[in-house]
Amino acid sequence: MYETAYVLPSSVPLVDSRAEIHNVIENLKGGERVEIISKDNDWAQLRLPDGRRGWVETQDLMDSQTYEGGQKLQEELQGIPVQAVGHTSYSVNLRLAPSREGSILERLRRNQDLKVFGRRMVPRSEGGDEGPASSVQSEPASSVLEAWYLVEADSRAGWVLGKLVTLDIPQEISAYAQNYNMVAWLVLNTVDDSGRQVPQYVAADREGADECDFTRIRVFTWGAKQGQYATAYVQSHLKGYFPIQVDHSDGVPEFRLRLVDAKGRKIQKVYKLMDTVVRPQGIVEGWTSQAAPVAGERPVRRRRRLPQGRR
Repeated sequence: MYETAYVLPSSVPLVDSRAEIHNVIENLKGGERVEIISKDNDWAQLRLPDGRRGWVETQDLMDSQTYEGGQKLQEELQGIPVQAVGHTSYSVNLRLAPSREGSILERLRRNQDLKVFGRRMVPRSEGGDEGPASSVQSEPASSVLEAWYLVEADSRAGWVLGKLVTLDIPQEISAYAQNYNMVAWLVLNTVDDSGRQVPQYVAADREGADECDFTRIRVFTWGAKQGQYATAYVQSHLKGYFPIQVDHSDGVPEFRLRLVDAKGRKIQKVYKLMDTVVRPQGIVEGWTSQAAPVAGERPVRRRRRLPQGRR
């Protein structure tokens, strides 16, 4: 029984010899399933479905366990809303786990578009080749925590080192990110402005070095008369974690935050946007329940316009 593997790069030549001078039998595509007949040092001999045989370097192959893990990770993203979008700042590894030693699913090119679904802080490990040499920390690995993003690149899910990702904040609210570390933004709904549908957002940002994903949320609503966004709601001093969930009930947008409260309990806070007023609906125990919230907070109305010229 031959060992099953999958092609790792987007394209790799299958050659007839390991010698420096060789012929290319076929160019294999990324994700293509192959059978390994034998291995010799850094090379693997493959058998194609039509019976042809050839060689590729083992570094260009992914074992079936890693491939299946990537497929499972992709399935887990179904139903989770995208928290942000961005792109790779360098050529980076897409890994099965948030670690420099995690199995490689794909080598992403520079400026590869990404959808961000999650974030995790983990101790830095010694292994791996992530980005340019200048990005390597000088401190001992055990004393450094690194942020990793759970992303989707094209149709493949995995983890990438966060500092090698640039988030692409929507231009219309980018002025708010000039003084804040905006890490997520989700569309709550759209409003009509002379036939143009303008999105309204819930956004999250981070302050300080807390390990949580975000510490503050803001709701940006659109004023058609003023022709600009306003900050309709702000809540700070949070210990929040992705994903932020957005839903609609009878056409009214609702969002849920996963938080850890002052007592260390995992809770959800639920909010609704009624026109330009954000109304806290209450609290739900735990992070997985979709139960109705228990009321416990008063609604807050806040309208602060973005200064002219910073739309």
